[in-house]
Amino acid sequence: MQPVKNPAASIALRVATAMHQMGIDGLPRNYELVYEAYSGNNPELVRDFIALGKVKTQEALDELGRKYLPHHHEDGILARQNGQVRAEMSSFISLLNEEKISLTDYGRVIGHASQTIMTEADLEGTPLGQSIKMLKAATEKRAYQNSNVVRAVVDKTASLADMQREADDAEAAKFVDPVTRLASRRAFNKAVAKIYSNAEMPVLCGVAIGEIDDYTRIQEQLGSTVAERFLLQVAKVMDAVSGGGDLACRFDGGRFGLLLYTSDREEVSRVVDLVRAKLKASALVGSNGGRSFGQLTMSFGICFSEQAPNAFDFTNFADKALATSKAAGGDTVTVYGTSDIVSKDWLIYKKKPVGGFGA
Repeated sequence: MQPVKNPAASIALRVATAMHQMGIDGLPRNYELVYEAYSGNNPELVRDFIALGKVKTQEALDELGRKYLPHHHEDGILARQNGQVRAEMSSFISLLNEEKISLTDYGRVIGHASQTIMTEADLEGTPLGQSIKMLKAATEKRAYQNSNVVRAVVDKTASLADMQREADDAEAAKFVDPVTRLASRRAFNKAVAKIYSNAEMPVLCGVAIGEIDDYTRIQEQLGSTVAERFLLQVAKVMDAVSGGGDLACRFDGGRFGLLLYTSDREEVSRVVDLVRAKLKASALVGSNGGRSFGQLTMSFGICFSEQAPNAFDFTNFADKALATSKAAGGDTVTVYGTSDIVSKDWLIYKKKPVGGFGA
């Protein structure tokens, strides 16, 4: 059988090869940077990446990452935000100091007036009358100053609230896919990096990377609107199956990922088969009750954390398993082996769905 070409999987393999050839460390942030450059989705990133030359130092890569993938360099963002907050608070403290000085002056006037009242009996045409006038003027001035301070405090508070909302929105947007509202590839990469935070004892889990079969053809023949309905259907199923503890995400195009926090191979395979069964049982028809688009099938590649020494290999091995599934004709699941990559280490299977959405 002729292998089925899979552009996304091809990019993943190109990324792995390119990183090895250029001597780039297999760090999650490096993988995402090179992947984005090779995918060509961001022309400016591609241009700047090429401009680094043949020898790309980690310092240069991080500088590029801070510009295009800031979520991997959150310390810098937090430092800038902290500086802004400190500047706002410094201005607020200055206002409080002015308030303190005003209160001191106000107290001095009142004290002088009190002393005068205690020593003077005749109010008309006496220093007491002048003191009362001064007290009145000081009171009016104080009221005006209070009004200014309140307005200034309100403005500063609103400014800080706007900064917080902007930071929250930016933080959320980085890790959410805008089409499906699932987690994004960046969220997936961050979660995988945490799995290997202790390289000697990674968290035991499994990753399943899947792709809608013939997604490119679906886009070309049925249009982007129908293709998006396919994406939303996959997202709905994956979100339901993953539950609250696992992570379901969309990478790009028709590619999705499941990060399952279990090393039980039967359980991971069961979840993947359930996703495929639910998708096949779903009926996608035209928006006005038109013709059916047929069954929705997906191919998957599975890898387990104990099989990979680092986050890069973890996702790379799953990508390679997916490429094998696509090459086998699609609608297939491939489980990555436990040793070197030879034919006996691949477990390829196709299962018929055992139920619909109630399975």
